[in-house]
This record gives sequence, structure tokens and C-alpha cells, in this order.
Amino acid sequence: MINISKVFFLKIMLILIVSFSSVDAKLINAISIIVNDDVITLVDIDNKMKNTNLKKNQAVEILIDELLYKQAIKKENISVDEFDIDNYIELLAKQNNMKLYEFKNTIKQQEDYTKFREKIKKQIIHQKLLQAIAANNLKRVTEDDMKIYYKNNIAQFVKPVKTDVKVYSSLKKSNLIDIKNNPMLVSSDINIQDFTLEDAKVNPKIRYILANTNEKEFSTIFQNKKIYSMFFVIKKYDVKEISFEDAKNKIFSIMMKKRENDYLKNYFETLKLTANIKILR
Repeated sequence: MINISKVFFLKIMLILIVSFSSVDAKLINAISIIVNDDVITLVDIDNKMKNTNLKKNQAVEILIDELLYKQAIKKENISVDEFDIDNYIELLAKQNNMKLYEFKNTIKQQEDYTKFREKIKKQIIHQKLLQAIAANNLKRVTEDDMKIYYKNNIAQFVKPVKTDVKVYSSLKKSNLIDIKNNPMLVSSDINIQDFTLEDAKVNPKIRYILANTNEKEFSTIFQNKKIYSMFFVIKKYDVKEISFEDAKNKIFSIMMKKRENDYLKNYFETLKLTANIKILR
């Protein structure tokens, strides 16, 4: 015969366990900070700490900054559509002297294209936000400013005339990934050749890949028809200076980006001081 008191005791224990679990779940998902009318939960903080390996106070600072940034975007009614993204990508292709389809294929061979478009979307949002909040307060870079920068940072405006490379080729992309992970690996499925590539003679796609690969490093893997290839850049040499006229666009971009970042940093520091931030726990 079942002991009634024992059954009653077990029921009470079960109720207590369920109750404590419910309280614990509520605690985990509890609101920790309120920034204006938006909330940051304990789960948000915990996830940020795990994803960034930062201490709690550092994770909290980042979450507050991210929330203020989102609120600013919402306040300024900023949005980006597919047409905006397509136009931006077309501009990037022109800047790299590539046809649109060539540029897209190059990107697709180096990274997930959907993620690339998402990255472009964030850049456009950032630019639109800057335009909205800076208005006429952001000082434009003049030609004199650019000439001073060019003179003081000439090492940034050089390019190699020639580049020594090892070219690794295979029918399988996985073989090249294996080589990247273990350069000493020997495989009969991989063909290796040494070349000296002249900047003036390579196509824009190859020039783009080489420009984004440092000496003693592997390039991204790219595809030509059914063959996968990648470079190991041995040495870039016969370096020549890029003229000021050819470097102007790059200099303008560098200098304006710095001014924009400085402006946004000061803007959000002020915004944080005036925001209604309540720390609950």
C-alpha cells in the first residue's frame, strides 16, 4: 500500500522545484538596464560577455552604445533598400576597375555574398545616420589638407610593380583549405607553380586579390571555370609611389572617415550623458 504522506511530500517537492525553476527563469530573463524606453536583460549581458570575452562592465557599456545607436537610427527614420545596396556595390566595382559581374564573382569566391550585402547595408545605414546628425557641422577635407596628409604618409601610397607568388590550384576547394591550415601538407591533387606577376599586366580581379594579401600570407581562394586557385605572396617589390592625383580619392576617404568617426564618437558620448539610463541590477 502506498504511503499517503509520502505521496503528499513528493507532490510538494515537485511544486517547489517547478516554482524555483520558474523564478530562476524569470531572474535570468529579468530586465537589468533601461535605456530611455528600451531594455537590456541579464541574458543580453551574459551573451555579450560570452561572445566577446569581456568583463561585465565592458559588455554593459557596449550594449548601451549599441542601443543608443539603434535608437538614433529609429529617431532619424533611416532605412536602406535593395536598390541602395546594389548602387553601392556597383560603385565599389567601378572603384576597383572591374565590371559589376566580375566584382560580384570575386566577392562570392572570397566570402558569403549574403553576408557581404548585409555588411554593405550596415555601412550605408552608418553613412545615412552620419549625414542626418552631422548636417553642416562636419568640416570637409580640403585639397591642402590632403596634400599635407600625402606628404606625411607617403608610405601608404605605394604599390608593387611586381609580386612573386606561388599559385596553388586544385579541382577541389577543400584541398586548398587544407593547405591553408597546414602549409607543409603535400598532396598530388594540388598543382603548385611559381610566378612573378606584373601589376600592369594582371587583370583587375587578380590585382584586387593581391592588393588585399600581405607578404608571407595566403590569398583568398578564387575560381576560374572549374579550377580553384590561391596565391601565397612571397614578395612584393620594385615598389613605386602613387601620384597625389591618383591618391586623392583614397586620401579624401581616409581623412573624412576619421573626421566622421571622431564626430560620431563625441555625438554618442554626449547622447549617453543625456540619456535616461536606469540600472536595476
